[in-house]
Amino acid sequence: MTTVPRLTRRLTRQESLALLGSASMGRVVFTHHALPAIRPVNHVLDEDTIIIRSHLGAAIVGHTDQAQGAVVAYEADDIDPVSHLGWSVVVTGTARLVRDPGVLERYKDVLRPWVDGEMDHVVSITPDLVTGVRLVAGEPGP
Repeated sequence: MTTVPRLTRRLTRQESLALLGSASMGRVVFTHHALPAIRPVNHVLDEDTIIIRSHLGAAIVGHTDQAQGAVVAYEADDIDPVSHLGWSVVVTGTARLVRDPGVLERYKDVLRPWVDGEMDHVVSITPDLVTGVRLVAGEPGP
């Protein structure tokens, strides 16, 4: 089996957000009982803001219900399982519950949960740090 060398290419903030917007799911990372917790979720990108839906009992809802919100990370990727080529984007920012009734209804119309159950809360993640890499085939330069 021949292995193709892979290189990482840094992506700009705009390239990273465009790729994030092309993905339908990702992973939200937050602190739960002083330990890291990760949950797969589907999302939409509204300009630069990541929007997810959750239910009342979800751990992330309790953290984002605070006035200052909660610091979270969000990751999405598209990496081929055979070639291991693709991209990965990580966003670090502040997550807050969306409370405006009009905005809530708009997001509920555009973001359909992919799990059963009542997903009655909407969380917005405002990115502070956006990093992305593309994994490409190629030989390292001189």
